[in-house]
Amino acid sequence: MAEKRMLIVSAELVRRIDENRGDMSQAEFIDFLIDSQLEEAKTKDKEQAKYVTEEQFRSLEQDIKKLLRSFLDFFVSYGLELGKQAPQSEFEELASRLQGLEKELEADGGGKGKATIKWK
Repeated sequence: MAEKRMLIVSAELVRRIDENRGDMSQAEFIDFLIDSQLEEAKTKDKEQAKYVTEEQFRSLEQDIKKLLRSFLDFFVSYGLELGKQAPQSEFEELASRLQGLEKELEADGGGKGKATIKWK
């Protein structure tokens, strides 16, 4: 048998327990209420885990932009190294596009990204 303790509560609380406990004893009713509240708290914790905060979403958005920028940088560099020699105007156009992306990223609140074009 479980160890028993005494809990001192106000007369008003005892009255409310007695009015609402039905066929349960006072101890069973209090145990039931505590278990119900704990289960409800667990359910709420699981529901909250399904959603992200706005800050987490913005961070993800910035990380995705940085990742896309890295892919762009890689493919441009890779294409330039394997492809034919492009005229200077193409390099300037690519550089201006990358600078435009960098300005857009900075305007969205992200840190300064890195975009480079390598050519020989």
